[in-house]
Formats: sequence, C-alpha cells, structure tokens
Amino acid sequence: MARDGGAVPMMCAMTLLAALLGGGLDDPEAIRVGDTAMSGPELLGAAAVVADQIAERPSEGPVAVLAEPTARTLVAMVGGLLAGVPVVPVPPDVGPGERAHVLADSGASLWIGERPPEITLPVRKVDLNRRSGDPAREVPHDGPALVLYTSGTTGAPKGVLLSKAAMGAGLDGLFDAWGWTADDTLAHGLPLFHVHGLVLGVFGALRVGSPLVHVGRPKPASYAAAVREQGATLLFGVPTIWSRVAADPDAAAALRPARLLVSGSAPLPVRVFEQLREHTGQAPVERYGMSETMITVAVRADGERRPGWVGVPVAGVETRLASTDEETPQDGRVELMPHDGESIGELQVRGPGLFEGYLGRPDATAETWTRDGWFRTGDAAVLDEGGYHRIVGRRSVDLIKTGGYRVGAGEIETALLEHAGISEAAVVGEPDDDLGQRLVAHVVLAGEPVDPEEVIAFVADRLSAHKRPREVRVVDALPRNAMGKVQKARLST
Repeated sequence: MARDGGAVPMMCAMTLLAALLGGGLDDPEAIRVGDTAMSGPELLGAAAVVADQIAERPSEGPVAVLAEPTARTLVAMVGGLLAGVPVVPVPPDVGPGERAHVLADSGASLWIGERPPEITLPVRKVDLNRRSGDPAREVPHDGPALVLYTSGTTGAPKGVLLSKAAMGAGLDGLFDAWGWTADDTLAHGLPLFHVHGLVLGVFGALRVGSPLVHVGRPKPASYAAAVREQGATLLFGVPTIWSRVAADPDAAAALRPARLLVSGSAPLPVRVFEQLREHTGQAPVERYGMSETMITVAVRADGERRPGWVGVPVAGVETRLASTDEETPQDGRVELMPHDGESIGELQVRGPGLFEGYLGRPDATAETWTRDGWFRTGDAAVLDEGGYHRIVGRRSVDLIKTGGYRVGAGEIETALLEHAGISEAAVVGEPDDDLGQRLVAHVVLAGEPVDPEEVIAFVADRLSAHKRPREVRVVDALPRNAMGKVQKARLST
C-alpha cells in the first residue's frame, strides 16, 4: 500500500551533508559527542584532512573506520563521504575473527582509528585539531557510500551496500514523518555502526541541520542531561534503553520538554510504552526498518501511537503483505494477505531507500527480491485497515507452525511481559513429533520465582489456547546484540 504522506523536504539526493556543506551548525557546541563539542565548520575542516589522507592511500578500495562513540568517528565518517569512497564501520567490540572477515570481505584498503594488534592495513589516526589547507569539498560519487555488515542468522556477516541517494531518500521520509527540522536537537547513545545510530543519528542531523548530542554510553541520566543541558527535543533509543528510562521515574520526568521519543530496532514492550507515557507525558513513537531498507515504516509525529504498532510507510515507500506459503505459483504471482489486523504475512517493500545489494553476493542479493521487484524483508507482519503495521518477528524464527496453526512469537512475548513476575521474554519453536513445533518461552524473572504452569495459564487466558507456551524456561538473561535484539539462535534447547 502506498502513502502520499505530504511533501518531502527538497534536498540534494546525492549528499548526506546538505546542512553541513551549506554552512549550517555553526554554533561552537552544535555537535557534541561525550565531552567533545565542535561546530559544523570545525567538523568539516577536520574531516577534510581525513578525506585528503584517503585520497593519498596506497591502493584503491573502501576504508574501514573504527566506529567508537567518539567525535573522531564522526570526523572519519564524514571524511569518507567527502572523499567519495565506501566506508566500512567496524564495531569496536567485535572479535578478531569477525573483524578479519569484515576487512577481507570488504577489500578495505585503509584503517582509520586506533590500531588493533592484528591489523596489517595502513592506518591513519584522526586529529581533531588539524584542518585542511583547502576548502572542504565532496567528490562526486553515485556508488555505495556505506558497507554495513549484518549478522543474519546463518553464515558469515554480509556487506550491505548503501548509496548516498538511498540514505538521503530514507532520511527525507523521516524528516516528513517526524517533523524533524533544524529547530530540533537530536540526542541518543546508539552505536555508530548501524543504520539507527549512524545514518539516522548522525547523517540525519548533518543533512537537516539539527544540532546533535551523542551521550556516549546510554544511561537514563545521560538522556535526562541532554534535555536539561542541551535542550534536546528528539530522542532516539532502543527498547533496552527505554526500559531503563521507564524504570527511573526522575530521569523519565526530565524528558517531558522533549518533542518526540523514538524507539526502534526491536519491539518495545507494552509495559515500557505505558510507563513512558505516564512519566514523560507522551507516548513514544515506534518505527521499522533494516540495514537493507533504511526506515520504511514509522509512526508519524502527528499520528496515532499504539503500543506494538510501528506505523505507516514513510513518504516514497510502498509495502505489501505476502502469503507465507512455501510454494510460489509458477507464474510468480504473489498471494496478498488481507489487512485485517490478524492475518500474518511476509512484509515486502519497495522505494528509493533500498540497498544496492550484498557485496560480492549476487545469489544472496537475488534471493531477496521477488520477480515483480519487491524486497523480501523476511519479517512476518500484520496490517490493519488503516495501514498500520505490527511486526510479528523474523519469518525464519518468529513465525512458528504449531498444531497446524501459524503463530507469531511476538504476540506471545507481549502477553508474557504483561505478567508481573516476568521482565523479559523470548519465544521459540522447537521440534515436536506431535505438533510439528512446540512453543517454548524463555523468560527473565522480575523478582520472585514464578510457577511455569501458572505462566502458561496466564497466556492462555489472554490469547487463543493454541498460542500458549508448552514449556517455560527461566534464564538469567536473554542473548542480545549491540542494538538490543534478542539472538534466538543462541537460546539453548
């Protein structure tokens, strides 16, 4: 379904630095990362030095940036954009094996940042005080600007190729959806090696001209300070962060002057949604996207805010809900699911903000597209009559076939989190000779022990009987990645 969504701000699609290159963000503290503050011209001048260093590298190829939450990382990323070469953000906490895979797979020719012991690439460090003798300029480039590595569920991480045009289109859709302008001040503490923290949380500010505060390690007190001290109006976080904020009423109350609280990267528990509304005076807005698509669906700032629902397509994006039947007709036609708020299908999208493919993986790239040109997200979702989306989870692990029924793990997890004794929950399907798959709930307790049978009955009272877990396992913690998403493949059987 398409949305007209109103006019998208008119910006140059081929640069992510529209406001920065246009002389905006000239306040000395317009850009703050931790304890370091700089103006837009200072950021641009230091980044021009990095661009010069990239131009002088001994061989062609992408540049790898150590994506620590520092001002040096911002300078290095902007320097790569100015130089017109693909930038590979490397997580600072990644292990040597995965780091070696990323560097080899991407063909990186230069490492920017502190040198890990095993790095053999030429290395350049960022000096925040150096300035280029030439005016900052952006080399024309219409190929990939970022290579983001996604973990997936099987195999080694794949490099997602994102162009400036795709990222610009995605950001412009969000400017429209959230009313995001240069009058806002953005604050967040998200990693700088994912779409949420880097593209939205850095390039978005540099494109629209809103001052930026990266709080470093995300803590409730840090978000509260960003509002009190820097006047932050737009706050980004993942559910783990918002859960901690909601559990700290004083810090949450300090966010009341903010205009918009945005949650993404994983489902926000209903309990946290309601606590934030109570403590901050406003409900958060949720959004949906992935590395390959940017943000395709979002609750608009002026739209209805419902817990568990991620809104409508942003301007320029179309979505559809396809049948999850394993067999596709020979003629390639896709059976579409009804928009009734209940029927589960695979979410498919198309629009200008999609990736160019997986680096060096033409077969994997081809598998993600339908014959008629839609990107298969691999996520199971439902749509209601008004066009609102609810994400059930990954089709591969969260769409569970049990006793002849298709069940979404997310719906059961939401019910489990309504139980006062449970603070976290993850539901998986495990092989079962009778049911095909049986529903198993892994839960983290909020305090006192719970009776597994009582928990099962609790879910059965709220959902259909076939959606109740057949087993409840208590764990100390759920395995999560840097963005707070539960890694269900690591849940032991």
